[in-house]
Amino acid sequence: MSASIQAPTREAALTLMLRQGEVTAGQLADQLEVSVQVMRRHLRSLQDDGLVEACPAAEGPGRPSNRWHLTSKGRSQFPDGSEHFALGLLTSMASSLPSEMVDQLLRQQAADKATDYRRQIGQGGLQQRLEQLVELRRREGYVAECRPDPDSPGWIISEYHCSVMKIAEQFPCVCDQELQLIRHTFPDCQVERVHWLLEGGHSCGFRLIPC
Repeated sequence: MSASIQAPTREAALTLMLRQGEVTAGQLADQLEVSVQVMRRHLRSLQDDGLVEACPAAEGPGRPSNRWHLTSKGRSQFPDGSEHFALGLLTSMASSLPSEMVDQLLRQQAADKATDYRRQIGQGGLQQRLEQLVELRRREGYVAECRPDPDSPGWIISEYHCSVMKIAEQFPCVCDQELQLIRHTFPDCQVERVHWLLEGGHSCGFRLIPC
C-alpha cells in the first residue's frame, strides 16, 4: 500500500482515538471501513513511531484484546496554539504591576473573547450558536464537537484537543478561564464542566442547559 493511501487512514485513526479515548483495532477497522489486519498494521506502525500505545483489556471469554490510545506524542500531532495564547497572556501581564492581578487579567480576557464569540455566532437558536462556536474553536486548533446531552435538556461541548494544553498543565487557572469563556458566550445557559483533560479524561467537556 502506497504512503499516499496510508496517510489518510493513519490520520483518521489518530483522530478517532483522540475523540473516543481507547478503541480496539476492530472498532477502528469498522469505522474506517478497512480490514482488521490492515488496521493492525497501521497501529503497529503508529506504535513504532511512538504515537499510540496499547493496554490489554478483558472483554469476555478468550484472550484479552488490546485497546489503543494516543501517547503524549500522538496528541502533539494536532494543531497547538499555545504560543499565541502565551504571547497574549504575557503581553497582558507585562502591562500590569502586581502578580495577583493575573486572575483579573484572565477573567478580563475571557470576557473580551466571549464578546468576540457572541458577535461572530450571532443571535440564532442555541443549537445554531453552538455549531458556530464549535467551528470557530476548530479554526483555533481545537478538535471540538457538540451534541445533545442524553441526561438533560441541554447540550454537551467536547474538546478532544486543547490548543492551550501546554499552558494549562503549568497554569490550571487557564482552565477556569475557559469555563468562564463558555459562560460569558452563552449567558442564557447554565454551564458546568463535565470532563477535564487535566484530570485524566480524554476530552474537556461542558454541559449547557438553557435557563
